[in-house]
Amino acid sequence: MTYAVGSLVRARGREWVVLPESVDDFLVVRPLGGTDDEIAGLAPALEPVAPATFDLPDPEHPGDHRSCRLLRDAVRLGFRSSAGPFRSFARLNVDPRPYQLVPLLMALRLDPVRILIADDVGIGKTVEAGLIARELLDRGEVERLAVLCPPHLTEQWQKELRTKFHIDAERVLPSTVTRLERGRGMGESLFDIHPFVIVSTDFIKSDRRRDDFLRACPELVIVDEAHTCASGYAGRGSRHQRHQLVRGLAAKADRHVILVTATPHSGKEDAFRSLLAHLNPDFASLPDDLSGDANEPIRRKLSQYFVQRRRADIRAYLGTETDFPEREEAEEQYRLHPDYAKLFEKVLSYAQEIVQDDAGGNKRRQRVRWWSALALLRALASSPAAAAATLRNRAASTDTETVEEADEVGRRSVLDLTDDEPSEGADISPGADAVEDEAEDARERRRLREMAREADALIGVKDEKLRRAAQLIKKLVADGHQPIVFCRFIDTAEYVAKELRSHLPKGVAIEAVTGTLPPEEREARVAALGEAEKRVLVATDCLSEGINLQEHFDAVFHYDLSWNPTRHEQREGRVDRYMQPRKTVRVVTYYGTDNHIDGVVLRVLLRKHKTIRSSLGISVPVPVDTDQVIEAIFESLLLRPKKGSTQQQTLAGFDEYFRKEETELFLKWDKASEREKQSQTFFAQRAIKVEEVAAELAEIRRALGSGAEVERFVRDAVALHGGLVSGVDPVRIDLRETPRALREAAGDEGKPIVARFDRPAGDGQLALSRTHPLVEGLATYILDRALDTGGEEARARRCGVLRTGGVSKRTTVLLCRARFHILTRQKGKETPLLAEDCFLLGFTGAPERAEWLAPETAEALLSLGPDGNVLPDLARNSLRQILSGMALLRPRVEEAAREKATALLDAHTRVRQALKVKGISHRVEPQLPVDVLGVYVFLPKA
Repeated sequence: MTYAVGSLVRARGREWVVLPESVDDFLVVRPLGGTDDEIAGLAPALEPVAPATFDLPDPEHPGDHRSCRLLRDAVRLGFRSSAGPFRSFARLNVDPRPYQLVPLLMALRLDPVRILIADDVGIGKTVEAGLIARELLDRGEVERLAVLCPPHLTEQWQKELRTKFHIDAERVLPSTVTRLERGRGMGESLFDIHPFVIVSTDFIKSDRRRDDFLRACPELVIVDEAHTCASGYAGRGSRHQRHQLVRGLAAKADRHVILVTATPHSGKEDAFRSLLAHLNPDFASLPDDLSGDANEPIRRKLSQYFVQRRRADIRAYLGTETDFPEREEAEEQYRLHPDYAKLFEKVLSYAQEIVQDDAGGNKRRQRVRWWSALALLRALASSPAAAAATLRNRAASTDTETVEEADEVGRRSVLDLTDDEPSEGADISPGADAVEDEAEDARERRRLREMAREADALIGVKDEKLRRAAQLIKKLVADGHQPIVFCRFIDTAEYVAKELRSHLPKGVAIEAVTGTLPPEEREARVAALGEAEKRVLVATDCLSEGINLQEHFDAVFHYDLSWNPTRHEQREGRVDRYMQPRKTVRVVTYYGTDNHIDGVVLRVLLRKHKTIRSSLGISVPVPVDTDQVIEAIFESLLLRPKKGSTQQQTLAGFDEYFRKEETELFLKWDKASEREKQSQTFFAQRAIKVEEVAAELAEIRRALGSGAEVERFVRDAVALHGGLVSGVDPVRIDLRETPRALREAAGDEGKPIVARFDRPAGDGQLALSRTHPLVEGLATYILDRALDTGGEEARARRCGVLRTGGVSKRTTVLLCRARFHILTRQKGKETPLLAEDCFLLGFTGAPERAEWLAPETAEALLSLGPDGNVLPDLARNSLRQILSGMALLRPRVEEAAREKATALLDAHTRVRQALKVKGISHRVEPQLPVDVLGVYVFLPKA
């Protein structure tokens, strides 16, 4: 026997729904009222399978208004296969902001999807990319997904996909690949076995791994931190390998590619064009200036693939306000201790000496000495601990063979490269020992060791930078803030954390997180610290990019100035982002007034960067290589002849000398800012008319339930089953006295939880939405109990009688559930999908003389409360009368299902037309008969 998609069958002692993947001799089925996790297969030739009908409610077990409403809420909140044109909305554990739908609407216009999401830091690009992925999966357009990201972000991506989009993905790292490859067959890749993967870009980019990934890569790829996959530069092999990897992925014409980055434009036009070329090869040769009428066709074409918005663009969007925190910024200063200043002068003199030495004409050795001098100055400005370590460590660039190799190693150990993601070991204190001939340079090494001992003597009491910082951090904590203190080097971070423990009150928890910890332990340490009432996190830039820390922290203290302003923005973006519970975040930029290295970096790079961001609302990278600017600064300092013997005289001359280069840089930067301003105008995607599909979005949200309805459901469900719910915002939920089966379904861990429903969750709180496992588990448990038993044990009842002043004559409401077979035809292929929807039908009078009500009237009836008692016999008799006449009501019920199918088809058509998608058609067929889940009778007040 052939079973239609959406029909009911009975097997293994329960009812099942037939899914579209079924064939004549094998049925793919889902339990009636169950979830996708319970999907199974039935072979009618091997086991009994029979058609099933859905029983009507039992009038012998009526419920009250609360238990009846509970069933309605459980049915609505339990849906996971939305019938609307946006298939994914029923499976989201996040309520997307209207502006976050724009990339989704753009993606649905493209075939294949090729899109660059370049929204500002903290807007929610992960959610935007996840929405596209979830929608393509639920439409059946893709079956597999890969996320490429830096290794330290794999765990966060895994958590985001699982908790917000119900996508369970495996992390592919050097530490997991052996386990994932177990059990694969001959010629089979782990990517053939695991449909959803989160892959370390640095792991998979190697020649040995890349070819296998390109062969077996899923149909959909999300590339996070995509700016690191722009074209490479001389000597930067890792960047070149990443570029080759993504270019290879994009070479497959039908692969969907989503690029995600907050910094698409690094100031280098060629790199930006190479990034766009992953979307469309034509974009590799775009003109630098896209303004003017002549370039309108180019802008229009690029805008199909590229979205870039500031917070100001989306703060108020489609009538919805998005609460981003306000940022309070301050600059704080310190002066060096006299002994520290003396060492600084000595080190500066030494650095000038080794840089100006021609090293016997050896160019490579000159570059090694150059990077050693920069490393030493930078470490000394950071902390005496970092300075001492640097003075004792061997310079990494010493073990190089060419000038180019020495520059490459030196840049990575000293500068703040943000073109590449922070690599492991980037926060290690660099070495200053550039001695290569032990016999010849023994004197130089003795000088380094002597200065290292002087640095050791400065630790603690003579470190004014630390003392002043401790006062400022103590005040931040006293004001109720939870700060992150960012340091450049591991030695500095560990030193600062140790010293702060003696400067701050005992009740403040302080932890250091650096690159010495593997990514999993970093997250674990941050989470453990987040449980403390008062806390300070001291971190290196291993936490400055990609990792969201707004749940536990709300202030950033730049203990060490970054030499790249983009890095400052990345640090601040860890707390200054959407879903930050606090209305205000604090940012403190900390520098030395008698340390002209800090002063020039602050003036030339950081303040200029901040001025541009304040004007435009977004960051504009330095229009040339930041390391070139830094080198120019220090060339002015280290290569100019001394005019005097004091540090102040030398630095003053340097300051004056650098003004000319500063002016030229600012002119280039202003030009780049103007170009970026034009880009914002072009690609903020204001032309996307979200309001054209707003009706469909509103209908889906209405059908799925609001945050207020989720809260009401949780309160009712827990209370009716013996649990406790207390508080308002947040609420405290205790399930310990509820039935064990309910606790297991809700994933209860045996202790009370604190939750919020419509606002960002704070420390130790859960954000409960309709698809949160706890809510989903409650809905599934309640619906299963109501359908399986229907008796006294069920707290949600399928029928009930209520006496109320809200009606003037007997009125009945039917709670109906319909299944719809949605068929999408594209390129000659028809894709079937099964969807569910519930609706209410209301009528007055007896079944044979029913006068049907408007849908909104029926909906309002379920909110009525009782105004009088109903005797049990009267309740049972009233229900029997309605149920005995159900055959007379069936035609109207089925007509309503067909009307629903027509409305669904119209919605699909409207969305398709609004998105200007061609070559696609839909059919929607209701699967009859409709399930009558509930029958509720309302009697007028006596």
